[in-house]
Amino acid sequence: MVAEDNLVSYAPGRRPAKKAVFIVLSVMLSVLLVVGAVGMWYLRQVNPPGVALPAVNFTVNVGDTVGAVAQRLEDEKIITSARVFRWYVSRKGGIAFVPGYYQIKPRDHMGDVMAGLNTPPAQTFVKVTFPEGFTVEQVARRLEENVPRIAATTFLQQATNGVVTSAYAPAATMNLEGLLFPDTYQISGDDSATRVIERMARIMERVGRQVGLDKSTDKVGYTPYQVLVVASMIEREAKVSGDRAKIARVIYNRMNRKMPLQIDATLRYGQIDNLSIAELAVIDSPYNTYLNKGLPPTPIANPGRASIEAALNPAPNPSSGDPICKGLAANKKGLAANKKCDYLYYVIADKDGGHAFAATFAQHEANIVAAKAAGLL
Repeated sequence: MVAEDNLVSYAPGRRPAKKAVFIVLSVMLSVLLVVGAVGMWYLRQVNPPGVALPAVNFTVNVGDTVGAVAQRLEDEKIITSARVFRWYVSRKGGIAFVPGYYQIKPRDHMGDVMAGLNTPPAQTFVKVTFPEGFTVEQVARRLEENVPRIAATTFLQQATNGVVTSAYAPAATMNLEGLLFPDTYQISGDDSATRVIERMARIMERVGRQVGLDKSTDKVGYTPYQVLVVASMIEREAKVSGDRAKIARVIYNRMNRKMPLQIDATLRYGQIDNLSIAELAVIDSPYNTYLNKGLPPTPIANPGRASIEAALNPAPNPSSGDPICKGLAANKKGLAANKKCDYLYYVIADKDGGHAFAATFAQHEANIVAAKAAGLL
């Protein structure tokens, strides 16, 4: 039999051991919880929850360091921790900063932010489309919408102060309205307003050479700039491609006859949008082609290739067999009736925007009545 005093002699040694194990386990668990919490916090800084926000402009300046850039990224709420970003970059190979403008998404993964900053601005692009018929002001607004760092006011200033010139502009003309080719452009991260304007002006010159604008005096009797004025009116008036050349013919016929052009689109140039044609027609403006004969002083928009080609290649006047020539008498010399049967008027005629053309005012009035009856006017 084991003595009672021998049994109790082992107890004091076991209790401290259990307590020590418990303490060790508690410390280890606490450490694991802390490490886990820190890890979760770190991951949330590197990859914030939710979807990244739309890209914003971020500028890298000459001499910027990782620390300076990280702090501005945090200040501008693009990242949540400058300290974590510095640590992350140091372990991912660093960033070779190139001064310029960058598009960075706030709350994006730091790897994507780092990749964006590692891509030189000249290699980053934003695609911007400027439709045919846009004015310089509309081009400026569209550019600012897509590339906010290029202010519309800056673009307008640079497009009207003579900083950029065009081979087609008259000597005293600084306004590049009508001289910037509408198209889709890739705007790089280091492009300025002046560089965008320069590119658009040079492309207009190239397209002009391709379509024969340089020989416009021989083709239609007007200078390249005057043809661009005509093309801009065609661009704003024509809704279907088949009407472009006929509208060109109407414009040239009316100028040859010393008639006012009466082009509605010219009335709206530089005016507020909510005025009716009747209200616009009485405004004394050099762009009012109801009050003034001849071409407006500048283009009223930037025309595309099709309208420039139409201005250079107007449709022929209707032949003697055309219904609109019926009833027009021959002149005193006995020349055929079609010699005086010219396109002089047009009005919208269908829901697609096609026009009905006329040689006499009586025909034009009849076309207007038809358009009103169809609910087009």
